[in-house]
Amino acid sequence: MKRGITVLVSLSAVLTVTYFTTTKWAIRHETLTFNDPARDNRPVAVDIAVRRDKEMQANAGMIKLPVAILNHGNTVKFTEYSFLANVFAARGYIAISIQHDLPTDPPMVTKVGELYVGRQPQYLRGVANIKFAVGEMKNVQPNADYDHLTVVGHSAGADISMYFAKLHPELAKRVVTLDNLRVPFITDGRFKILSFRSKDPVFKTDPGVMPSKEVREKSGIEVVQTGFQHNDMRDTGPDVAKASIQGMLDKFLEDESPLRPVEIKASPDLTDPGPVAPYVPVEPTPQMGKRVGSASSAAQHS
Repeated sequence: MKRGITVLVSLSAVLTVTYFTTTKWAIRHETLTFNDPARDNRPVAVDIAVRRDKEMQANAGMIKLPVAILNHGNTVKFTEYSFLANVFAARGYIAISIQHDLPTDPPMVTKVGELYVGRQPQYLRGVANIKFAVGEMKNVQPNADYDHLTVVGHSAGADISMYFAKLHPELAKRVVTLDNLRVPFITDGRFKILSFRSKDPVFKTDPGVMPSKEVREKSGIEVVQTGFQHNDMRDTGPDVAKASIQGMLDKFLEDESPLRPVEIKASPDLTDPGPVAPYVPVEPTPQMGKRVGSASSAAQHS
């Protein structure tokens, strides 16, 4: 029986890989770099993935493209999640992957006892990058729905995604996380959440991040225990892991049933993003958005 289940899972993975491999030929990728004058012209690179036919319809004013924002893990490049971007693009989204880190940024350091173990400055910088990139993308592709974002991320990018939704619930339609380890889930039921969890001896979820099963069911939170390792959840991961995540993500996007209405009363401390982490200004170059990042398997880099 177990062998039969294994064969079925493997076959499903192959079919999923085949589907998205075939579909991706109709998807266009483009990398752009914007410079934020409010932050000493900080370069913010984005990779855009969009289906060519849907883009043509949007350019003609026939449709508005739904928008997905993808956020990378610490020390990982923004272009290393094309397996996720292609799922969104295949479904007619414009997927925008943002480069959050620069070589001149201070390293992410764990500080036990501080809020989100000292990672809040990086999360706030990520929120600022998202808001700036979205503002710039309105000029690049005005026929897209930037008021109802699907926010996606892996590791530190998953924490950025959850934190963005916490600070700006009015802009979030869905949240998809791949191992958010520091920022607790939002449980007010305002939007749907899908979270893929790893089974990893090094990367552990902080206490208080994961709500109980009862709370998850009431709040529209779907948690998938994948059995894969933390670093399997990006382009360099095994095909079976990526295919499994793609299939479940595609099914999640298919569900358009509304959540129950919830009254949101955000406290002032959650609506003020505060100061952005300092960095050393550098002269922007065409290659700024294309630096090579190296992934680490140490828990302090998550």
